[in-house]
Amino acid sequence: MRVHSLISDYLHEIMTDSSSSEGGTVADYIPELKKMDPNLLGIALCTLNGHLYSTGDDTAPFTIQSMSKPFVYAAALKEHGLDKVLDVVDVEPSGEAFNELSLDDETGRPLNPMINAGAIAVNQLILGEEAAVEDRIAHIRDFFSRLAGRELEINQRVADSEIEHADRNLSLAHMLRSYEVIQDSAHDAVRGYIEQCSIEVTVRDLAVMAATLAGGGTQPVTGERILSPAVARQVQAVMASAGMYDAAGRWMTTVGIPAKSGVSGGMLGTMPGQLGLATFSPPLDKKGNSVAGARIFQNLSQDMGLHLMSTEPYGIQTVRSIRTARNYTVVRLQGYINFAAAERFVSRIGEAKIKTKSFVLELARVSGVNGVGRRMMLEELRRIRNSGVEVWIFDPENVLPDPDLGDGTYPRKQSRRAAFALLDDLRRSASTPTE
Repeated sequence: MRVHSLISDYLHEIMTDSSSSEGGTVADYIPELKKMDPNLLGIALCTLNGHLYSTGDDTAPFTIQSMSKPFVYAAALKEHGLDKVLDVVDVEPSGEAFNELSLDDETGRPLNPMINAGAIAVNQLILGEEAAVEDRIAHIRDFFSRLAGRELEINQRVADSEIEHADRNLSLAHMLRSYEVIQDSAHDAVRGYIEQCSIEVTVRDLAVMAATLAGGGTQPVTGERILSPAVARQVQAVMASAGMYDAAGRWMTTVGIPAKSGVSGGMLGTMPGQLGLATFSPPLDKKGNSVAGARIFQNLSQDMGLHLMSTEPYGIQTVRSIRTARNYTVVRLQGYINFAAAERFVSRIGEAKIKTKSFVLELARVSGVNGVGRRMMLEELRRIRNSGVEVWIFDPENVLPDPDLGDGTYPRKQSRRAAFALLDDLRRSASTPTE
């Protein structure tokens, strides 16, 4: 479909611009991770209607590592409810590294489920304290597979390698046992947590899993309702405040996307009500976050207006109608055109398969267009024009000024009188709107 090419080209451009990031080293405290190719780089984006776009090394497998934490937290919330989970782990930012040996001074609980101590405690909630490690991990793997929409497997080599070098996590587990936060043996608790982190995914899987959270718990590709909206909201709220560990504050002010990173080089993010994002690049900064991944997220946030605190409106149904009359295909848009809205426009055009000699884009009810929305609309008009279709635009409020199609050419401007005559024909036409 043409939309895949357009948006994948855009993602490739962002990825190429961000790949010049220098610095960072591949995680070496897990021997198997040290073997990863530092040149791997991929990016994926999944919308809430299940459209998945990706580029680069988008099918390269890697272990999910700490990016498993939001999803196991979601599973625990689904199974036990918020109050029971709060008895075990709090939701406060720690301001400390992911593997810090610290608990709340008063309660003895880990400060949040995104640090290792909190994740080990949350892992123990799955299927209850008496569950065998094998049963718990099988349940988590099945849950992750439903989130991704395909069967996922554990990379046992990575799991075994990490277990052999798990002294720090064993210390955390012993500390949790001493405060009676967990009841299992320290070794079994750490083994369950490490195998959870060793489930293998691709950047495409992560984007779909993130979009499930962004969509309030509905898997966008399969349509399965996996989580309640309340659980999805709770998980994303904790990601926003603690997902990037001791860099969470700076991340939220500069990037503004609820996110979670992993030492394998992956990074996922959610834009509630819009989409899920994921990147993969193994070299990490001193905080344990992917250098190139962080740069990609920052560039996408700025270019697409994705900052959570942005005032750009979104959510309105973009395409009012697609109709034909007098050998014209007329597409009427409405609302504010950001990335999500432009993606909807481009995908609907691809589905409509234009067969008329002329195409009219009507923007009378469009309130505004951001940078990436403009680029996507104009590129789609250029591709329609290059397919041999005459392109017109009706823009009475001039919301799309200087509509250069990227090669110095412009769509033809339709006068108000001609546009209203055509729209009147549409109203009297027997043509059925497609949206």
